[in-house]
Amino acid sequence: MKRTIIIICVIAICIVISITYAYSMYKNDVNQVQKFNNQFSKYIDQEFFGTELATIINLAIDNNEKNNIAKDTSGKYVTDDLYSVRVDVYMTDTQKTYSMETLNAGEISNLVNNYSNIQFKCTKVEYHKSNKRISYLYIEQIS
Repeated sequence: MKRTIIIICVIAICIVISITYAYSMYKNDVNQVQKFNNQFSKYIDQEFFGTELATIINLAIDNNEKNNIAKDTSGKYVTDDLYSVRVDVYMTDTQKTYSMETLNAGEISNLVNNYSNIQFKCTKVEYHKSNKRISYLYIEQIS
């Protein structure tokens, strides 16, 4: 009888430990996604200058490099279902939309020099369906 009670207690303790561990891992994942999204979400529907645009592009490129996101034949990052981030920027003075790769290829320092006093606004954001991480930002020049 004692042996049966001990076995049941050990099984119950193992189940509680497993549930606690799973919940802890889930909360850790949620916190990491929230921390990642916070880097970009402060720019959503807000006006900011060209220097901040350079920061956004650098964050997106650093994320893609860190997560080994592949590039296509034109040098643009391929969208995946988990970690990729894309940024497109519409410039009113040229009436064209540029990808972050195009702007980065023209050197971020040139972007900062030419657009540091120009205002931009992030008007569209998309999230990965699988993990709710930011996957796409559309930014428009507003002045």
